[in-house]
Amino acid sequence: MPDIVAFGASSSQNSINRKLAHFAASQVPNANITLLDLNDFEMPIYSTDREKEGIPEKANAFKAALKSADGIIISFAEHNGAYTTAFKNIFDWISRLEKPIWCGKPMFLLATSTGARGAITVLELAHLRLSRDNPNIPVFSLPSFGENFKTDEGIITSELRAEFEKALTLFVAQLPQ
Repeated sequence: MPDIVAFGASSSQNSINRKLAHFAASQVPNANITLLDLNDFEMPIYSTDREKEGIPEKANAFKAALKSADGIIISFAEHNGAYTTAFKNIFDWISRLEKPIWCGKPMFLLATSTGARGAITVLELAHLRLSRDNPNIPVFSLPSFGENFKTDEGIITSELRAEFEKALTLFVAQLPQ
């Protein structure tokens, strides 16, 4: 049974990306799922000056959750074409701990938005950066979340569901058996 850590890279209490990440994790066969909420890891904004004062315990806790997982699922919210501040700050802090940043774990990157582009810009940015440590990261963007996703059913558009399942299969194949 693989241990999966999943989170929406957003601090929104009603994050559609958190919903998508949870859905994706629930589709991993026989998985033990740990859902993280970035609000539980709020820390001072990273700077080298603050780092000299010490790494916050919440950064260590976040990194420990990643280390204990067999795979990581992240669904990115897009703020002005980039990561949310909440995600970027955690990323900055954990990057100061041991390498590789994402512990060499298999990853599945997602993004969604209410618009037709499905936060594709941030997903491309995330994939470009995170694939430096792991070149085989599958990605999936879900456009128009409200039209293509239902909480009790998941992705309801057949073409998008097939695309999602193809990416999920690539992720699952990388998990330890």
